[in-house]
Amino acid sequence: AVSPIARDIIETASLVNGAGVGIELARAKHHANDPYFLQPMDGVDSTGYRASWWTQFYCILWRSWLSVLKDPMLVKVRLLQTAMVASLIGSIYFGQVLDQDGVMNINGSLFLFLTNMTFQNVFAVINVFSAELPVFLREKRSRLYRVDTYFLGKTIAELPLFIAVPFVFTSITYPMIGLKAGVSHYLTTLFIVTLVANVSTSFGYLISCA
Repeated sequence: AVSPIARDIIETASLVNGAGVGIELARAKHHANDPYFLQPMDGVDSTGYRASWWTQFYCILWRSWLSVLKDPMLVKVRLLQTAMVASLIGSIYFGQVLDQDGVMNINGSLFLFLTNMTFQNVFAVINVFSAELPVFLREKRSRLYRVDTYFLGKTIAELPLFIAVPFVFTSITYPMIGLKAGVSHYLTTLFIVTLVANVSTSFGYLISCA
């Protein structure tokens, strides 16, 4: 069955020279008082956005954060995996002393610090954007948000996890290996490992976008 609105649109289109113009006039007529229909805004043309940059960023950030919270098992698995790998590395290099063999072993443990944080975080996000590409293209073509607001909102929403993972990893391996004691030395190591993890995450985003 054809709805009354559809019949009115067909009648309006048949009276106007050009089907495209008729459809647009019919839409304007029937949706003028519809509160759920996006009306033209003052100062915004057909190529502009209907929300400010901050509004777009807030909405994308909130949606991305909810998507992270909807899958708590993934967060738990990643933290558990990090704790297990850290315990394994700490067990292999447990209790090093500062002699010739110990320094070589500490160099090997630091190499595992970097490689684990690099590859773990790259592969964790390598499918992020490709999985959401159809939704992103549809919403981008609808002028709902900019590319930069989407990227920043998506990245910042997942930032707490990419800070928690280096924290868990460093907190377990640092005392087990017997690295230099002291809060300042531990915080310096944690800061460097966190930077490596987030740079690796950014590289994973680059691969995902490509």
